[in-house]
Amino acid sequence: MTAEPATTAADNIAHYPGAARERLLLAASDLFCRYGINATGVDAIVAAAGTAKTTLYKAFGSKEGLIEAVLEREGSTWREWFSAEVDALPGSASDRLVHLFDVLKKWFAEENFYGCPFINAVGEHDKEDDRIRLLTLKHKKIVLGKITELARDARPDDPDGLTHELNLLIDGAIVAALITRDPNVADHGRNAAARLMANG
Repeated sequence: MTAEPATTAADNIAHYPGAARERLLLAASDLFCRYGINATGVDAIVAAAGTAKTTLYKAFGSKEGLIEAVLEREGSTWREWFSAEVDALPGSASDRLVHLFDVLKKWFAEENFYGCPFINAVGEHDKEDDRIRLLTLKHKKIVLGKITELARDARPDDPDGLTHELNLLIDGAIVAALITRDPNVADHGRNAAARLMANG
């Protein structure tokens, strides 16, 4: 079953401003996150974006090409936001690593929070197909790099270990928030991170 847009193409052109390529990216991102990649057909995407199928194929080559472009865009936008929010946190490196879960809580509380697009995409795709997995690993590497910057100060003898321990808490909180629709799961992640930091 494919997801069909609830509004008309004309309405969505206003909702997704910009050139056709931009509208396709915005529409696909919204539909993929809301309904799932496999449940969203090309017809639904072009209807929501107010474009023709030929425009989609000319811009992205295929639905798979569009999926990859959406993930690249979503990842870049999210990482920029996350990095700025973490940089704005007060306190020591340890304090900021604990309170990055407060940053996640803001994300979880957004009306259009549908989980991590990368985790969702890997879950939906053929596990033998490395394209989405490699895009996800690229995204994760950049996010982990941001955490490692702080982990070097918080646990100088084992920053990589701390980074991966926190990453497990982060991924768990993201999935739990998606399932429960409760942004307060981030508080449990923050408490677990605080105990992790206290125990060294």
